[in-house]
Amino acid sequence: MQPGTVVEFIDRKNIISAVVLEQKYHKVRMLTMHNREISHAEKRLAHVSDGHLDLSVGRTHLVERLHSITAKRKQLQNQIDLKELWQVLHTEPAWIDVQTMAEFCFDGGISSDHMSAVMRAVFEDRLYFKFDTYRFFPNSPEKVAQITAQVEEEAKKTRIINEGTHWIRQTIEGKHNYIPSDKEEIVEILKSFHLFGNESPHYKTAKEIISDSGLDPTKGLFHFLVQIRVWDEDENLTLHRLDIPRSFSPGILEASPEFFLDSAKKPSDSNRKDLTHLSTLTIDGQSTLDFDDAISIQPCDDGYRLWIHITDVGHFLKRNTPIDKEALGRASSIYLPDMRISMLPAALTENLCSLKEGENHLAITITADLDSSANVIRHEIFPSVIRVDQQLTYYDANQAVSEDSELALIYELAQKLNSERLNSDALQIDLPDINVWTNGSGEISVVRMNRYSPSRLIVSECMILANWLTARFFRDHGQPAIFRSQLPPRQYLIDNDGGTLYQNWMQRRFLSRAKLGTEAEHHAGLGLDAYLTATSPLRKYIDLVTQRQLRSLLGMEDLYSEEELAFIIQAIKEPMRHITFLQQERRRYWILKYLQHLVGTKQEALVLEKRRQRYVVLLTDYMLESSLPANNSKELEPADMITVKIEQANARSDTLAISMA
Repeated sequence: MQPGTVVEFIDRKNIISAVVLEQKYHKVRMLTMHNREISHAEKRLAHVSDGHLDLSVGRTHLVERLHSITAKRKQLQNQIDLKELWQVLHTEPAWIDVQTMAEFCFDGGISSDHMSAVMRAVFEDRLYFKFDTYRFFPNSPEKVAQITAQVEEEAKKTRIINEGTHWIRQTIEGKHNYIPSDKEEIVEILKSFHLFGNESPHYKTAKEIISDSGLDPTKGLFHFLVQIRVWDEDENLTLHRLDIPRSFSPGILEASPEFFLDSAKKPSDSNRKDLTHLSTLTIDGQSTLDFDDAISIQPCDDGYRLWIHITDVGHFLKRNTPIDKEALGRASSIYLPDMRISMLPAALTENLCSLKEGENHLAITITADLDSSANVIRHEIFPSVIRVDQQLTYYDANQAVSEDSELALIYELAQKLNSERLNSDALQIDLPDINVWTNGSGEISVVRMNRYSPSRLIVSECMILANWLTARFFRDHGQPAIFRSQLPPRQYLIDNDGGTLYQNWMQRRFLSRAKLGTEAEHHAGLGLDAYLTATSPLRKYIDLVTQRQLRSLLGMEDLYSEEELAFIIQAIKEPMRHITFLQQERRRYWILKYLQHLVGTKQEALVLEKRRQRYVVLLTDYMLESSLPANNSKELEPADMITVKIEQANARSDTLAISMA
């Protein structure tokens, strides 16, 4: 390559004109149009012109001449209509050299300037042609459409970043704290980023908005979304991450208008036993609205006659209806300290199927005759009509059990049922329940409750009995159901006397996982030869399926096949895993928020184990594990009771710090 040759090269996405000063070892030293001398690989030059410049005219004139050449080439470039050229050439896809391309674009003789103009045009607009220095390939119509969409999307992204940055800055400065209608898309992008981080499809866009606006990337975004009232201070982010619906869509509700019938219009059934003459009661939590089980009892000669009534949801909710499919997707109602998310609409759970006091209701009843030792002599399952006389809370029942003869009789039976199971090697883990709830004003209540109080033992043992008898009913009829089984613990820690708090807490680590299947197997934890759950059809989809299967054996509807049951078991696995995680996480959140107001106070703790330079302890008033830094001055042992001090608690960041008091 001769000195004086005009060339072009690409630098930072720009085409730069230059003149060759010297060529040596496949490299050229050049003077650029920006009056800079640089060295460049010869093979990386984008274009080499035919013409030469006289180097003797001096540096200033050479630079002026390069600017003149560039201006001429840009003028020629502006005459090129790439879209029109592409429409002519794309039907025969093949590489086209720069000379031929220039001949399509210009009339008359073709010079280096014309070829440079073509190269510049295609380099700056890659929509229609693929660029490869001296040749070009027409993109397919599909590729053109794809690139067009990408360009439009990039332009939209840039607009969103600029608008989002400006709006956030104004909001932070206090100029407004609302969401203009044209900023809703930006809000959704920011929400997605906060919820899903680098897994968000809007990660890069949101990150640029946050960076340019000056928001703190860790805490600032959440507080900003609270400031503009998108979320509240205690927003349940896991609900958003898991995409758990809080309500039912109008389409689902409108698909089944019969659910809104008044409960007095429930159809009668001549095959049902009328049990409205029995004294019947329910025992539930104080805020319960979905009453799905009730109990009746009468003393018999040397024993008891017990009725457990389960609301007949299957009579109203048919299989494969829109609401049934929605219930399968939800798998269970969700109970959180600050909200309840029902598996079924309120028209069913709080009205049509809720066993409310003073109303006749359709039920499936399990009745059992038991001897004085609580052994089942005979039992029967049948459809019924019942009427609840007493709607008791757990507290009410505990207060009345010593005075109400009916409650006292049920409690007596429940104690015997419990003893029978323990004699059959049932494993009873005795840990207090921590009830956490919030009221409308944001006040948090944390109450430590006895899991085996009289009222809770009554409900627990009666429902376990009903579930066991139902499981045996299926097994004895040779019909499939969704059974629940459990192998023995890998190790027993609890003594015959019930064990200590430490032993009961640590025993949980050795429990075998419960298993769902279509064949009855032993349930070691409950000490029963067969088990399933059928007593909460308003709250758990498996219980609803079991009730339908029971109805089929009673001649009231079609039977689920074993394959259908296996499908349901598989379908509920993920939602149930999500629900378990959500309930545990949210309970922990509200306990930590409660502890935020107790920073500096002393609390009782149980030492569980030592891990390197820290102990794992249990705050016994809250049944909450925490990490305690090891204190070299005193060695602690598992099961030691100690006093600790709350140093720091933060619910939003899920942190708790304690020290020895």
